[in-house]
Amino acid sequence: MNSYIEKLFTSSQKPSRRILGLMSGTSLDGLDIALCHIRGYGKGTKVTIEQFVTVPYSASFQSAIRDVFAKRTVDLQEVTLLNGYVGECHGQMVTQALQQWQINHHDIDCIASHGQTIFHCPQEQHGLSQYGNGTLQIGDGDRLATITGIITFSDFRQKHIAAGGEGAPLAVYGDYLVFSSPEENRILLNMGGIANFTWLPASHSANEVFSTDVGPGNTIIDAFVCQQYGHLRFDKDGMLAAAGTVSPDLLNTLLQHEFFTYSVPKTTGPEVFNLDYLYQARLRSHTLSLSNEDVIATLTAFTAKGIAESLIQTLGSDMTATIYASGGGVHNPVLMKTIAEELPAKITLKNLSTLGIDPDAKEAMLFAILANETLGGSACFAGNDYQIPNTTMGKISLP
Repeated sequence: MNSYIEKLFTSSQKPSRRILGLMSGTSLDGLDIALCHIRGYGKGTKVTIEQFVTVPYSASFQSAIRDVFAKRTVDLQEVTLLNGYVGECHGQMVTQALQQWQINHHDIDCIASHGQTIFHCPQEQHGLSQYGNGTLQIGDGDRLATITGIITFSDFRQKHIAAGGEGAPLAVYGDYLVFSSPEENRILLNMGGIANFTWLPASHSANEVFSTDVGPGNTIIDAFVCQQYGHLRFDKDGMLAAAGTVSPDLLNTLLQHEFFTYSVPKTTGPEVFNLDYLYQARLRSHTLSLSNEDVIATLTAFTAKGIAESLIQTLGSDMTATIYASGGGVHNPVLMKTIAEELPAKITLKNLSTLGIDPDAKEAMLFAILANETLGGSACFAGNDYQIPNTTMGKISLP
């Protein structure tokens, strides 16, 4: 038997596993690497994050990704070459992290790599009846496996689509297994480039659980800050938003996209909510003369209102629940304060850290859980009312 096939079999039989979760989001700021110790699988899953680091991307790496990111027309040679290059870079980052942590690669059961999304196009977005949902992540799993010497699971979203989903959000699987509580209704809110949430009722019923995108998180804010200030990549601590004033005209225009009328679950991306979307909204609302600070304040309010209104429309204004927030948005106090002000009194907003999980590590951890489920052979959403695909995910690459 091939030694790596044997290791896969052995890992699948173990009571616990050490899995490296890798996440690179639409903010393009770096690679999140979470070393997770995972015990059990399915509803018995218990996770401890042993180590976590975000390895920042160089300016040249970011520029190369942005050349092909969320654009319908790109250089196909560039996409082809970047697929391998991103995999190699991520492999080198993992190797360096393991060296810094003084951990031997033989002690890792597998890597769970999300890759780098460059285009996401659900059918509701592209409108082409002959095609279904589509998404594309680059960062070749074979390069990762070869460089690190570790069995690698990658390209998770394709199986989700093949099984009937939109390829996103995938957080619902790990959220349900790790964060469900019989003591309270929980909402797991992630604010990366795109904002999404998972509804976890106290009933712990898989039939009621769902996850959905709700609109932009940091994607337009970050893009506008980069465009206008050059040396800045995001609105650190919400200082620019705090210095501005929200424009009601621009805010109302931004909120008029048909995406906000779709029923949940739904997905979106920077292909929709981007600088061109902002520019067209400013044209229609006659707000091209706004200061940069006023635009950023309005974009921050746009993100907050999109999140709050989606929660209210979906769950009702009388629902009692606690929101646990993660992603880059939790570090923006203006955004967090604005969301809290938009929420009904019975919904409380907290940082995910109150549950003992680093909010920056959550998404990388969730992909480690997906790989663990594939190894354990579990699927937990049969008969779900929101048609969450009852499937395991991840292509397997051997070193």
